[in-house]
Amino acid sequence: MRNIKMIIQYDGARYRGWQRLSDSDNTIQQKIEDVLMKMTKEDIQIIGSGRTDAGVHAIGQVANFHTNSTVKLDEIRDYCNHYLPTDIVIKNVSEAGERFHARYNALSKKYIYSIHNSYVPTVFNRKYTYQVSKHLDIKEMKKATKYLIGEFDFKAFTAMKSKKKSTVREIYSIDINKEHNQIDIIYHGNGFLHKMIRIITGTLIEIGLGEKKESVIPNILNGKIRANAGITAPAQGLCLKEVIY
Repeated sequence: MRNIKMIIQYDGARYRGWQRLSDSDNTIQQKIEDVLMKMTKEDIQIIGSGRTDAGVHAIGQVANFHTNSTVKLDEIRDYCNHYLPTDIVIKNVSEAGERFHARYNALSKKYIYSIHNSYVPTVFNRKYTYQVSKHLDIKEMKKATKYLIGEFDFKAFTAMKSKKKSTVREIYSIDINKEHNQIDIIYHGNGFLHKMIRIITGTLIEIGLGEKKESVIPNILNGKIRANAGITAPAQGLCLKEVIY
């Protein structure tokens, strides 16, 4: 049996997230599986590197699936891109080792959160940025990030309900770049909890607006109380950039 690896790009604006749902077929996973099953005449289940929430985008999502089909790699890619909606694209298809697992073998991930920092809204990037009309102090935001680099319990920065699963993660770097009115926050870590990046981003925004001091981050981490952290930044600004293996 073949193990096929795919790199996927998608605009998540009109979908209910990556993961297949029992009450809806409007997910990225479901759309791709439906096309693959049509092509292979097999029951296909794809494994993603992780779940992206409703409205979140991806440049480099990675997934794999098993099949007995002998269809060539470029034919799989072309077939998918012909039948998938135009806001989902299979960028690359390759043969993976028998034991490759898109989720369990991932070493780290990079996400980018984009902010349009201007009183005047943007038309063409409105689906891919979060507009913050008031001026953000980038220097203060950068100071705050130093407290988040390393391995910590990020319980205060997640919407995860389960009390059994570990909320410890390690963030390797957080870079904040600004060009004109565009602010990009690039996160690199060994894994991220449910809405973790969006909550961290919301907290950094509040610090940039002067609503919180950068020195509160250690207290938020140590307190492990969600209410002490900032807002959950909207989904449309978040994009999965890369999965590292």
